[in-house]
Amino acid sequence: MPELAPIIADTLAAYYEGVRDSVHELVAPISTEQLWRKPYPYGNSIGHLLLHVTGNLNNYIGARIAKTGYVRNRPLEFSDASKRPKEQVLADFDGAISMVAATIRNQSAEDWAASYSDPTEPHTTTRFGAFMRMAAHAYHHTGQIIYLSKELTRSAS
Repeated sequence: MPELAPIIADTLAAYYEGVRDSVHELVAPISTEQLWRKPYPYGNSIGHLLLHVTGNLNNYIGARIAKTGYVRNRPLEFSDASKRPKEQVLADFDGAISMVAATIRNQSAEDWAASYSDPTEPHTTTRFGAFMRMAAHAYHHTGQIIYLSKELTRSAS
């Protein structure tokens, strides 16, 4: 049986990189103005979802596992009114994905089972669990971005 740790690392890192690629494809036809537009009276803009996913990854993986020193301001992820350029939002998102992928690839076989504790994630008790939970969270919001992108490009035509 092959060593499982490198298979886990390669598969998980590739998954996060696939999420990044999907997000880029979805926002390619979107302008900076559209990135911050909410096409529905409820929910979030694509820009705020990207700020949220970026903050989530930088917090739960970066600060807690990679020890980056990141300090999260979660409310600002949904309320930031600065409307940063799309390129900057994507660069920050890409940086978070790259950090996560590098952190994943640096995990030893023993690291996957290392204890992970966060009061906001009571069911996540190992590093492997944290990486899995954050992958699911990132793709959950990618699903939202799919619908927002379709609506924004439909109404722009």
